[in-house]
Amino acid sequence: MDAVNTNKVFDWLWTSGQISENDIVQFNKDGFTTIINLAMPNSTNAIKGEAEIVANLHMNYINIPVEWEMPEVEQFELCAGLLSELHAQGQKVWLHCAMNMRVSAFVYLYRKLVLKQSEEEAVHPMIDVWTPNPVWREFIDEVVAKHI
Repeated sequence: MDAVNTNKVFDWLWTSGQISENDIVQFNKDGFTTIINLAMPNSTNAIKGEAEIVANLHMNYINIPVEWEMPEVEQFELCAGLLSELHAQGQKVWLHCAMNMRVSAFVYLYRKLVLKQSEEEAVHPMIDVWTPNPVWREFIDEVVAKHI
């Protein structure tokens, strides 16, 4: 595994930082059906042609480009809706960004607000990856406030 900060959230959902072409090939062998990328296409560690590599292996590829300094509530809502739908369809999902910071914040919110898990459960894998900076703390608070 080349990706950094890799975490199993559920049997059907794994997260990480930027993945490699070798990782994608392995995900296909491991039964993953969908890869969601929250990083910008021009991120410094992005792999060229990620969408094409995934598509050539007959997997789904979704990019929700979340700007590091400007995450948006609507982007979380789109991602959460996709996760819920893909899970309901029995799909196995790999969710990644550049370092698993964006992703772990989104997964925290998904677990807390959509799955209604306890704070203790919801903070995994975010607590293992990072402590959100002020921009992301404000984003998290904004999403939580909108869902209360």
